[in-house]
Amino acid sequence: MKLFSGVLLLAGLILCSLTSCTTPNTSSTASKRFVFLCFGQSNMEGFPGIEDQDKGPVDERFQMLAAVDFPSQGRIKGNWYPAVPPLCRPSAGIGPADYFGRTLVSNLPPNITVGILNVSVGGCKIELFEKDTFQSYAATAPNWMTNTIATYSGNPYQHLVAMAKLAQKDGVIKGILLHQGESNTGDKQWPNKVKGIYDNLLKDLNLKAADVPLIVGELVRADQKGACASMNQIIDNLPKTIPTAHIVSSAECPGRPDHLHFTPAGYRELGARYAQTMLPLLGYKLAEAK
Repeated sequence: MKLFSGVLLLAGLILCSLTSCTTPNTSSTASKRFVFLCFGQSNMEGFPGIEDQDKGPVDERFQMLAAVDFPSQGRIKGNWYPAVPPLCRPSAGIGPADYFGRTLVSNLPPNITVGILNVSVGGCKIELFEKDTFQSYAATAPNWMTNTIATYSGNPYQHLVAMAKLAQKDGVIKGILLHQGESNTGDKQWPNKVKGIYDNLLKDLNLKAADVPLIVGELVRADQKGACASMNQIIDNLPKTIPTAHIVSSAECPGRPDHLHFTPAGYRELGARYAQTMLPLLGYKLAEAK
């Protein structure tokens, strides 16, 4: 009888190792990768220019999913890589996502990895990400923007969704980051347009708003002579339209002489603030400075 029981136990262990008993480990691994979707225009894309302090190796827990091929960086679309800038496209620079990720990993438990997926198009209106009507806007886009749109399969929104589904195989989407508005300055319908895009992303990726907040950054402020600073009034009211939206202040974040983009120092600070906004929503506190 004891021999028979032992045989059954051994058979069970073998069967377990070959079937569903491996699933919990796979799920556990995926749940430890926090994925964040990023979209917007040039400030989220990352304005060209990467300083030496930004080029060094990053914590191996901070990774990026290549949304396009990066030939010069040896990256292939759809694969994970260390999040050394640029994170969006080969010709981009640093943006908020860089120091959002770096700040997060330095404040999260060591068993958690942060993954960034960035699909952004410099100069675009928010209409480019509207699922059902983007074609009419894209048809009027200048050639330089059309070329960027083409890198995203001609449909940035759908490309973001397709890449996000790949990311979901390796992790859990924990938030959506947006930086956009310069090209929609004064557009009072902007909050409703953003809500439509946010709702579509949640639906298409089977996500719940309560689990996936929307983090939105202000544009270059008036104290930095921001050309589109007036749009911040509209951006700041977004939580009235999207209860799970949270606004990141750009106060005192240095802007470039073009009055549209942030300096590298501005991006570092803005990105850190995105992370500081996200951390408590994930259930973590910002570590005290030593």
